[in-house]
Amino acid sequence: MKAARLHDYGAPLRVEEVDDPRIEGPLDVIVRVGAAGLCRTDIHIRDAEWQPVQEEAGLDLPYIPGHENAGWVEEVGSGVTNVRPGDAVILHPLMTCGLCRACRAGNDMHCERSAFPGLDADGGFAQLMRTGARCCIKLADGLEPVDVAPLADAGLTAYHAVRKAVPLLHPGSSVVVVGAGGLGHIAIQCLRALTPARIVAVDVGEAALRLAGELGADHTIAADGSEADRVREVTSGRGAEVVIDFVAEKGIEKRAPDMVANGGSYLVVGYGGALDLPTHTIIFREINVIGNLVGTYNELVDLLALATDGKVAVRTTTYPLDDVNDAMNDLDAGRLQGRGILVP
Repeated sequence: MKAARLHDYGAPLRVEEVDDPRIEGPLDVIVRVGAAGLCRTDIHIRDAEWQPVQEEAGLDLPYIPGHENAGWVEEVGSGVTNVRPGDAVILHPLMTCGLCRACRAGNDMHCERSAFPGLDADGGFAQLMRTGARCCIKLADGLEPVDVAPLADAGLTAYHAVRKAVPLLHPGSSVVVVGAGGLGHIAIQCLRALTPARIVAVDVGEAALRLAGELGADHTIAADGSEADRVREVTSGRGAEVVIDFVAEKGIEKRAPDMVANGGSYLVVGYGGALDLPTHTIIFREINVIGNLVGTYNELVDLLALATDGKVAVRTTTYPLDDVNDAMNDLDAGRLQGRGILVP
């Protein structure tokens, strides 16, 4: 099969012929990849920021990135009963054991014995990939892999953060979405579908802000250094009950806490920066700083229901697998609107 592989950290991926993945256990599933979403984590992986994690997991280069995948079941192991060859599926990004306490509690992303195709095992930047039966969710009629692949990680991560925000957002409250790009534009749609809150989008790009307005943001604010003041202007001086930061680097993570109302919550989703928040600020303003990882299997099922009902749709740009490095460079340079998709 054809695959895009990382041979050296800091170097472009190479598109080449490699052996097809094989069934190795009774619950394994081989999927013919119909679409693989691009994620900023793929940039961080290429640039060696995940190298210590990958080395600890025993990953050897070269390997195939891609953790945001959908396609069609090609082959199943002897113990698989929930899908069969030909089924269109979206894949939860983690292969989980189903037996540890986290799995039994429904917290899939904290499985004690998980594998993460695309991060610590071969992923979906290829024509075929190996995953597990627990990862597979069948698509409803009318949904195609290319339409939903970004929901497997970008959408799921955004939805996970939004679900945390839902109990905190009452009528008359406000929520700020920092970064209206690949994750943020999905979060805006989820917030519009699930909450009564006033939605404020903050981004550096005019196109991203226009998209945010089209998707339901009540206010759009340019990230020019004065965004915290602007947020307070549109929230009657209070700030927002919730700020969801899908960027959290390049300085915005220093300013985002100033957008939070007293007693509010700062939900951090993006990474790459560093917080320097005085403890007395946290205490006297009584604000919460909450980390957010990828969501659960059940949350992905819920998100697909929103997509099936037409309440969430992903804006995408597609690339053939051979153009993987162009796609990653477009993402890195901020030229993508919405989400980039590789179509093997």
